[in-house]
Order: sequence, then C-alpha cells, then structure tokens
Amino acid sequence: MSNASHDVAAITSVLNELVAAWERHDADAYGELFTADATYITYVGTFYQGRQDIVDSHRTLFTGFLKGTRLADEVLDIRFHGTDTAVVNGRGDTYKGKRPSKLTKIQTYTLVRGSDGAWRIAAFHNTKRKPLMESVSYRFAPGLVPAAER
Repeated sequence: MSNASHDVAAITSVLNELVAAWERHDADAYGELFTADATYITYVGTFYQGRQDIVDSHRTLFTGFLKGTRLADEVLDIRFHGTDTAVVNGRGDTYKGKRPSKLTKIQTYTLVRGSDGAWRIAAFHNTKRKPLMESVSYRFAPGLVPAAER
C-alpha cells in the first residue's frame, strides 16, 4: 500500500527527526536523514553535494553561526510522484528563544524511499521569503496572490 497514510507518517517522522537532530546540534544524525548523494541548497544559494558535505557544513554551523539555534518546520503539503518519491513543501526558520510566529523561509524537500524501505531526503532547497516584496507585488498585481492565500 503506497502513498497511504503510513507513508505520510514516515515522511513526517523524517522531518521531525531532522528538527530533533538540529536541536541536539548532531550533524551526523542530521546527515543520516539524507541520501548519500543528496543535494542541499541554502537560502543564500550555497550548494552542497552529498551527505558528507551536508554533515561537514552543519558541524561547522552548529559550532559557529547557528550555535544554540533551534529549527522550526511547518509542512504545507506532501505530494507523491510514484510509489517511492515525495515532494514536501513547507515553511521553516532557525531561531533562539521563542519560536517565531511567522516562518521566513520556504523549503522544498524531495524524499525517496530506499531499497531498505526508509524515506530519506534526496534534495533540499531553502528560499528566504520577502513578505514586504510579496505585499507590494500583490498590491500592484493582485493576480500574483497564490490561490491558497486568497
């Protein structure tokens, strides 16, 4: 039974594990949730190729710029493309202290089911939202407002 509620639950579990690994600042556990050849694009446009590159960069981030941060993640939708591929769109952010009420990044995860049956992230893309620019563009061109926000 593919694309069923247990697949959604398994994918949601992967994302929850990602958040938990981030909160522990455990770069190895974070990296284990990705395929060996995964790609990872940060909101500033940095491109990482492969699990080890993702682990190494996060080890540096967790002891530097992002030390002490937590990860907020909100799934907007999960769509399946065949039985072993899923695309997840969501919002996310890093923070210290209180979780932000509005998450400033839009994220796309592509997950694949491996031969062991486990779902892993094969690609991740993070984009910084610009709410002011969105508001201005919506005001001057109302047709740009996404259907979900009308």
